[in-house]
Amino acid sequence: MRIGPYQLENPLILAPMAGVTDRPFRQLCKELGAGLTVSEMIAANPKLRNTRKSIQRSNHQGEPGIRSVQIAGAEPEMLAQSAQYNVQNGAEIIDINMGCPAKKVCKKAAGSALLQDPKLVEDILNAVVSAVEVPVTLKIRTGWNHDNRNGVQIAQIAEQAGIQALAVHGRTRADKYLGNAEYDTIAAIKQSVSIPVVANGDITSPEKARFVLDYTGVDGLMIGRGAQGNPWIFREVWHYLQTGEKLSPPSWQEVRQVLLGHINALHEFYGAVMGPRIARKHVSWYLQEQADANEFRRTFNAIEDGAEQLDVLDRYFEQKQQAIAA
Repeated sequence: MRIGPYQLENPLILAPMAGVTDRPFRQLCKELGAGLTVSEMIAANPKLRNTRKSIQRSNHQGEPGIRSVQIAGAEPEMLAQSAQYNVQNGAEIIDINMGCPAKKVCKKAAGSALLQDPKLVEDILNAVVSAVEVPVTLKIRTGWNHDNRNGVQIAQIAEQAGIQALAVHGRTRADKYLGNAEYDTIAAIKQSVSIPVVANGDITSPEKARFVLDYTGVDGLMIGRGAQGNPWIFREVWHYLQTGEKLSPPSWQEVRQVLLGHINALHEFYGAVMGPRIARKHVSWYLQEQADANEFRRTFNAIEDGAEQLDVLDRYFEQKQQAIAA
């Protein structure tokens, strides 16, 4: 799969997720097989550029691969300026967010709220594409609600504006993250345009990835919540798509090594206060399938010190190893 001049290593993309796809997680997913990772969305409003959150979300230091930066807003000129600013700071692809269903985003008429106004969508896309030399991509949902699934119309507007690739989450804005993703609209979008289309939504296993690719005919897959606590999903899916065979799940030794490395990276990235707090949700995701996860989570979430978090995790895995050996 290509996006403009860039040939992806494989067609598996880590979805941008606010509060999740920070630099440590992007780097980890890239190491474990993602063909492309996309940053957390960055507000286009220049007044927010120097906030701690925006600075952290813009940090790509030492990151391998193509730098794709997602921007969010509702004003064409402001989004165009934001695209230029991010390109000047190293972005190699600009992704526009028209998929986020969050109230605080939609109440500002940004994110998936924009799907209600195709003319504004057109104005935004034309402004951003004209403002930068790098490829511009777009993330949308299938529509505003079940009575207004206008994804095909938006996709055609996007292609006309010069968008280089389109990612579609198989839910409407009204669905938020409830129910099951539907892929009929994504298949219809793929048939309606010639630019690369990427399917997103409920891709949580190699088998589901194969099904979605075959059913929709899309060029690539975007994995979001399926990667939370399971960054191995990218190598597992890619192996399955290539061979039809399933990889063995990671050993406890590898889970231990990856998790401890990830938590340590979060501590270094966010600092002594925020690092341990942000680590909590990731540990919860990694261990959610374990029978003793709830009890361990209560213990872990009470810890404020990073070194103590790592020590407690190390002991947890040591006990698991001993139990397996026994």
